[in-house]
Amino acid sequence: MKLVTYQCGGSAARAGAVIHDGTDIVDLAAASAGRGWDQAPYASVLAMIESGDAALAQAYDLLTAPPGEVVVAVADCVLHAPLQPPVQMRDCLCFEGHLKQSYRNMREMRAQRSPDPAAAMAEMERDGILTIPKVFYEQPIYYKANRFAVIGTGHDVIWPSYSEVMDFELEFGLYIGKRACDVAAEGARSYIYGYTIFNDMSARDAQWAEMGGQLGPAKGKDFDTSNPMGPWLVTADELTDPYNLTMIARVNGEEWTRGKTSTMHWKFEDLIAHISRSETLYPGEFLGSGTIEGGCGIEHMRFLQPGDVVELEVEGLGVLRNRLVRPDHPGGRV
Repeated sequence: MKLVTYQCGGSAARAGAVIHDGTDIVDLAAASAGRGWDQAPYASVLAMIESGDAALAQAYDLLTAPPGEVVVAVADCVLHAPLQPPVQMRDCLCFEGHLKQSYRNMREMRAQRSPDPAAAMAEMERDGILTIPKVFYEQPIYYKANRFAVIGTGHDVIWPSYSEVMDFELEFGLYIGKRACDVAAEGARSYIYGYTIFNDMSARDAQWAEMGGQLGPAKGKDFDTSNPMGPWLVTADELTDPYNLTMIARVNGEEWTRGKTSTMHWKFEDLIAHISRSETLYPGEFLGSGTIEGGCGIEHMRFLQPGDVVELEVEGLGVLRNRLVRPDHPGGRV
């Protein structure tokens, strides 16, 4: 099932399920009321997750010949992120290829600023500067992102005032479906409620400056509208194999990259097992995959410009589309 948080007109945000190949939405609370059932499990997508398998099974029943009065057109609605905000938000590093390419290009950029680029490049490679840290191969690495910066598909990303170098990151991720603590990787798949696409927008110049502090990204990642997610949550029963999906990034219609989720070094089960050690994960928490190989501008030595439209597509999960707007730039708004 494809679950959305949507608004029509001036109404409050509501939980819905997408039908008819993505063209229409069933208002789940209204459909439940029409059957004389309890509406509480469908008050929001989070309420549905917290209500567990019974609410999902009942929702499938609600999608059987729904009456016209509980169906709205996607084109007439605004889609928010599936959970806006999610309960908690962590972004992880799962793709080795992304790290290899990003570090190589960052070494090259740094070397080009020196009098002897070739010598500088050789020195960095010899000293292990800007190389994949050993810990990446020993355990999953993650940071906690700003859950209040989440937006949905079709919404503008506002260029932060302190940055001159903006980038996207092609990712997808999971929502936790039930409390998880000290979960073994072998049984972790059962804790996944569903999946969505994630664009980890990045102010690269701010990120490069702050990472020397060795605490992790802050203003390089955390600014209003920096975390587009969506277009919907696809429940785990519908996406049975998350490790055989094609991922594509386009900028202004031009394909920049195409890859496969089969290249993940760490699987989602590994993330859940590691993060849940002596720590409870709650329904509605989001774990991102990190960037797929080739899935950001720095890997292509290309960066975004004001007005660019970024489209991220993941097989089975739809297309997440957002425009980058720079208010202080002449072309920043259309």
